[in-house]
Amino acid sequence: MEYTFASATVLLLLITDPFGNIPIFVNALKNVPAHRRPRVILREVLIAFVILLLFMLAGDRFLRMMSLTDLSLQLAGGIVLFLIALRMIFPRPDQGSLPDAGEPLIVPLAIPALAGPSALATVMLLVSQQPGRMLEWITALCVTMAVCAVVLLLADRIERWVGSRVVMAFERLMGLILVAISVEMILKGVKIFVHQF
Repeated sequence: MEYTFASATVLLLLITDPFGNIPIFVNALKNVPAHRRPRVILREVLIAFVILLLFMLAGDRFLRMMSLTDLSLQLAGGIVLFLIALRMIFPRPDQGSLPDAGEPLIVPLAIPALAGPSALATVMLLVSQQPGRMLEWITALCVTMAVCAVVLLLADRIERWVGSRVVMAFERLMGLILVAISVEMILKGVKIFVHQF
């Protein structure tokens, strides 16, 4: 499927799932002093952004080095997205619980909460399909990370305002949309594979 700036941004937002990550961030930061939380959130979002940007810029070389084709990335990305989407719709009971370990660094907030395998595969997929639009994809990533930062900075308030049930319902709705996107990716990959024969 051909991505536009808007559709790429929406896809990245669905995958990074800032609303779905609210319980994880709230739980991970509960032992961090309130005045430190905004700094920690911004640091983790920045780390996730740098990791995703590196994969976006160097992903094509990585694919060539590993002798992977765009088709294999298309199918693998679709399957990973499908599995992530299923987990969003049917979360595990212990998904939001994290061990108390003081102030988190990189794991689990930057990776895998924001820059997980599906997000890494998606940024590589965007660039591999349309490398000439790199500036658009970088801008889409910047917008996505900015939205993630705002949502997660307001995580405590959002959870208090709307309640955890509404946050969970919203996450499941995003998961449903992501299932449709992943199925479309897989179908496109299968069509390309069939046409090659």
